[in-house]
Parts: sequence; structure tokens; C-alpha cells
Amino acid sequence: MKTIKLPAPHFKEPMNLEEALYGRRSIRKFAETPLAIDEVSMIMWAAMGKSQFRKTVPSAGAKYPLELYALVGNVTGIDTGFYYYNWLEHDLEFINKEDLREPLCDASLGQAFIVKAPMDIVIAADFERTTVRYGKRGIRYAYIEAGHIGQNIYLACEAFNLGTVAVGAFNDEKVKEVLDIVLDPLYIMPVGHKDLNILKK
Repeated sequence: MKTIKLPAPHFKEPMNLEEALYGRRSIRKFAETPLAIDEVSMIMWAAMGKSQFRKTVPSAGAKYPLELYALVGNVTGIDTGFYYYNWLEHDLEFINKEDLREPLCDASLGQAFIVKAPMDIVIAADFERTTVRYGKRGIRYAYIEAGHIGQNIYLACEAFNLGTVAVGAFNDEKVKEVLDIVLDPLYIMPVGHKDLNILKK
């Protein structure tokens, strides 16, 4: 399996937390500019990377039921394809070379920005990791954790002048079929450079 080692995350952000919170917004129009591998590194690390204690997000009972996948289409330094994010090693593990953004769009009610974005992040859950300890309430905890990850992605994107949007409107089974995964998809988050023409309106 081909693995893409991501650059080490750096901890000097181009804007402070207050600015990122104030400027955060959902972006559905992306420029054709490719993402850089450094930008992908920081977004994935912020989403669910290794921190001083364990991960950049809290998890009920430290069960961490969520996994991240990246559908790469236009990223400098990373070949087009479908990848799994290994948070312990901070790398992208190659799954296949197909550009799955268009079939993912089809499984997501035809939301075109999923194809236009240089990369789509899929957050998926293995509910059993939490339900084995917390019963049915563990499902709620997994959704809460997905919210933590989503906000981290939003703020990291804003800090690097990138855009994203949290997508929850999709056919779960079709997304699982497209990605060939057994986990349950919770969020799709396209990431790319903001279309400045749209922002001026």
C-alpha cells in the first residue's frame, strides 16, 4: 500500500483564534487553484491529528469511533485518489487511484461543489467502539465528536484562507458503496481555495 507522509504540522497559524471564529463561514464555491500538501497536512491534523495528549478532538471514554478519508483530486504533491488518514503516523494511506469526487457528488444529491473542491474529507463512524461501553447513548457521543472534528476543519480552513462546508445531505448507503467502506458516513467536507469572485458579492 502506497503511503503519503504528510509534512509535520506547524503551530504558528496565520491568524488568531478570534479572527478564525469571526470569519468562519460555509463556502460552496471553490477556485480552480490546487491545494498544497502543506495545507492538506494542517487540515487533516487539525481535524483529528495527534496532540500533546492523544488527539486534537475529545472523545467519550477516549473510544474515538471516527475515521477520516480523503478524496484527492487536485492537490500539489499528492496523486489523485482515495486515501485513509492515519492519525498516529500523520500520513495518508493509499486505497485506490480513482477520482471518486463525481460519484460521491451523485450520492450526495448532486451537490456540485463536492466535485469542484480539490479535496473532500469524509468523516465516518464505527459506532460499536462507543456503544460497547455506553450502549445506545454511544451513538450520540459519536455524532457529538463529529461536530468537534467539523468545527476544527472549519477553523483550520479559515486560518489558512481556505473554504469548506459541512455536508450532511447524502444517501448513506450510496456513499458507502462509492467508497467501499463498512463504516457509517456522518459528514462530507469539501476543502479548497475560496472563489474570490463569489466573496465579493
